[in-house]
This record gives sequence, C-alpha cells and structure tokens, in this order.
Amino acid sequence: MRLSDNFGRKINYLRLSVTDRCNMRCVYCMPADGIVKLGHSEILSYEEFLLIAKASVSLGIEKIRVTGGEPLVRTGILTFLEQLAKIPGLKQLVLTTNGVLLPEMAQSLKDAGVQRLNISLDSLQPEMFTRLTRRNLLPQVLSGIDAAERVGLPYKINVVVMRGLNDSEILDFAQLTQNHDCTVRFIEYMPTQKDEEWHSLVVSSQEVLQRLHDHYSLHPVDRGALAGPAEEFSIAGAQGQIGVIAPLSGHFCQDCNRIRITAAGAVRTCLFSDHEFDLKPLLVAGNIDDIASELQRLVSDKPACHTLNSKTSEYSPFSMAQIGG
Repeated sequence: MRLSDNFGRKINYLRLSVTDRCNMRCVYCMPADGIVKLGHSEILSYEEFLLIAKASVSLGIEKIRVTGGEPLVRTGILTFLEQLAKIPGLKQLVLTTNGVLLPEMAQSLKDAGVQRLNISLDSLQPEMFTRLTRRNLLPQVLSGIDAAERVGLPYKINVVVMRGLNDSEILDFAQLTQNHDCTVRFIEYMPTQKDEEWHSLVVSSQEVLQRLHDHYSLHPVDRGALAGPAEEFSIAGAQGQIGVIAPLSGHFCQDCNRIRITAAGAVRTCLFSDHEFDLKPLLVAGNIDDIASELQRLVSDKPACHTLNSKTSEYSPFSMAQIGG
C-alpha cells in the first residue's frame, strides 16, 4: 500500500518521539529552566508505539526514526528498538541522540537492530558547547561518537548553525569528514520558540556552502530513496560527506515525506503546524486497521508547506523536545 497526500507526495518516513525528557537544555530546543514535562501516564507506552509503527508500516512507511527529547534516557528503550526492528516490511530503523549515553550503549543499539544514528553536536569547543547546551558534557558526546565508530554503527552529525555563536566552526566540522566515515549536516536555525531576534541567527545553507567552496572542492552525492531533505556533497579525498538542510531558504516542503508522532500520541503531519490529532482513543481500542485508516486520513490533509517565511505565520511556539527532534 502506498501512503500519499493530496499533493502526490509519497509518505514513507515516520518519526516517533518516545519521551520529552532530555539530559541537555539546548538553547534552540527548550528554555533554560526546561519544559513542563508530561506525566508518565500521558506518555505512550511502548506497546502503543508498536501499534502505531505496525499500522504505519502496513501503509507503506519504510523508515522509522526514534527521537525524543533524548530517547536513550527512557527505560526499556533497547527492548523497544528490538521489537521495532523486527516489524516485517520496515527497511530502516534509525535513532537521533545527543550522544551523552552512547559510550555505554552503542554496541547494544547496534545489537538491537538500529542501523544508523544521527548525533546532535553544535560545537567542538568546550565553552561554546556548554553555552549552547547548558551542560558541560562535550567529552561524553565525543566518547559516544568514538564508541559508535568502534562498534561499526554508522552515524551522521547534525549541526544547527547559528550566526555569532558556532558559525565560525563550519570548517572545523567539515574537517571531521577527512578522516571519519561520517556525514556532517549543517542545518539552518529554525524559530521553534519564535524568539524576536531569530532572523539574526540564521546562516543560510547557501552561505554555508559558499564558505566551504572557498576552502574545498565539493562534489554532489546522490541520495538514497529514503534520504531526508539534505543536499549532500563529498570533499575531494575525504572519507565522509557533508550536507546542508535548508528548511528556510530551501523550502523543501514539496519533497516532504514524513509524519511525526509526539510522546503523548499526537500526530503532526507538519512540524510548523498547530494541527494535531490525538491517537490515544484508537490506541486504547488497539485495532491496527482503525489506526491505519486514521493515519491515512490525516496524511491526506497534510499541508502543502510551512509558513515560516511568511509574515502571517501563525504557529505557536514549541519545544522540539515536546514535538520530537
């Protein structure tokens, strides 16, 4: 079965946020004092997430990304990942993490069936890392990356580029790909919390690429069928690759292939839309066919694009930890 919306986009990618808890407080993700956390009874059980996953795969979802918050802080995550990996028809199981718990969990994640990691890392400089995450945990993250390499778990590094903060490190991050078989992806800053001066923080992907072109010879790389919105390139002679993700300047909505499920069981077909649908009543009944039918209906109403570049953009501020990073 093929899951598609009213604009002909094939939807084959599901993001499951299994928790709103996190062991960091990144400046673009949540306020310094954190968020009002969901009660444990409000967060979906793993059994409920599995129902959603099975219904989604029955509709043609081929890739599932497990996110948070920080998914590795949730008790029982490894058993859940093992169960996800065994769903017939699922082609890719990937996970997004901040890397803090990877030193002790990398091998177990690979054994559970996780095929790739996305590791959020916005600075290689200890002081700037602490400023951006409000936590002094850079050594743990770097050890986590080493652990992923050691056990043979492929990974991508996600860098949210912010002018005047970490944009001076673009070349340092690109240099990582010289000797590491990884992909470093530079992501435009997105105003999830609608801070007044957010425009001043945005470094466009075109500017990132120009800075890289000034120092390196870049060669476009073909993306796979289940790839996300990144444009990817290789640097001559490098082991890894670099990529840019341009939600603002590139406006890749016409190629959007994903839907999101929050930790509380709400479906979002667009990150920057306030329209959500609560799946909990259907999950209580436990009928996979009914869940699949509702997902199909919701996808058909997926908006054509977000309105971030519009003066009339009316989405409410939110924390990525609450929606799913």
